[in-house]
Amino acid sequence: MKYIEKLRNSGLRPTKQRLQICEVLFDTDKTFHFTINDLDLRIKKQISKKISLATIYNTVHAFEKKGYLKQIPINSNQTYFDTNISDHHHFYDLNEEKLIDLDNEDVGPINIRKKINGKKIKSVEVLVKLED
Repeated sequence: MKYIEKLRNSGLRPTKQRLQICEVLFDTDKTFHFTINDLDLRIKKQISKKISLATIYNTVHAFEKKGYLKQIPINSNQTYFDTNISDHHHFYDLNEEKLIDLDNEDVGPINIRKKINGKKIKSVEVLVKLED
């Protein structure tokens, strides 16, 4: 299976449930933005089998730690994950609770004037919140 190595690299045993999670996450041409609950619903719809929320949560966080997914915090109690791990920007529609990619060329130059001693900027990603 093509996901066994990805699971092992993330420190996870390649169980049937985790392989099914991989299929839902990575067998898509389009970027997939999701919360843990979104992923749970999508798994139920696509696979029609129940996978425990703990297994989904642990698998997603192991993938994020390893760099296979990107975590995008929206506020203190809402986090999305993105299958597109490149540095890029997002719109967040507050009404629909939907994350939408925003291309880098659609954002002008960003000038960060403040420096923090002993730290360097790894990346700058803009989150633009939208509402009706």
